[in-house]
Amino acid sequence: MNHFFDMKYALSILPDLLRASMYTIGITIIGFAIALVLGLVLAIMRRSDVQFIAKPTALFIEFIRSTPLLIQVYVLFYVAPIYGITMSALTAGTIGIAVHYACYVSEVYRAGLNGVARGQWEAACALSLSPWRTYSGVILPQAIRPIIPALGNYLVAMFKDTPVLSAITVVELMQQAKNIGSETFRYLEPITMTGLFFLLISVTFASGVRHLERRVRLP
Repeated sequence: MNHFFDMKYALSILPDLLRASMYTIGITIIGFAIALVLGLVLAIMRRSDVQFIAKPTALFIEFIRSTPLLIQVYVLFYVAPIYGITMSALTAGTIGIAVHYACYVSEVYRAGLNGVARGQWEAACALSLSPWRTYSGVILPQAIRPIIPALGNYLVAMFKDTPVLSAITVVELMQQAKNIGSETFRYLEPITMTGLFFLLISVTFASGVRHLERRVRLP
């Protein structure tokens, strides 16, 4: 047996790592979808002229951004049940990572909204458009195009942060690799293959974002 890298052993653990990678991709996609919607809501609330909405929203965003994701998911899974809020590890992990990145995404949205020319806001007001029509028909189409690369960066970052969820017993890709290694005391193969999975999937996500950027780019 090759004690440096056993290809036969690597092939035998490949199905387990593939299943774990699909699980990890699912967490990332669901979490990022939540982050996109929640981030937009937070950005709009933070820009509100009503101070008792804007200030608490800003405080919440800064609090989440200034504390580690690990502590946040730990609180959701281990501390929240003390107060009667019980969630599965998967639910707590997905919510935790979604809320964490929603606060970062909200700042990206806010930059995009602030980048829309003031005349566009004034034109929407002059036409007596409702807030919904103003945002959906005038502002957001102009604000989102320039921020797609930044949103794509956070998608890749979220995927690479999923190993943090192993702290609350979520068996994602990295945790599965460690479990396999603990059974056979061979960590080189599963950890190396996990690194390759993260590389390939991250590059795929990044390529998809670049393709989307080209599709929505103005001529």
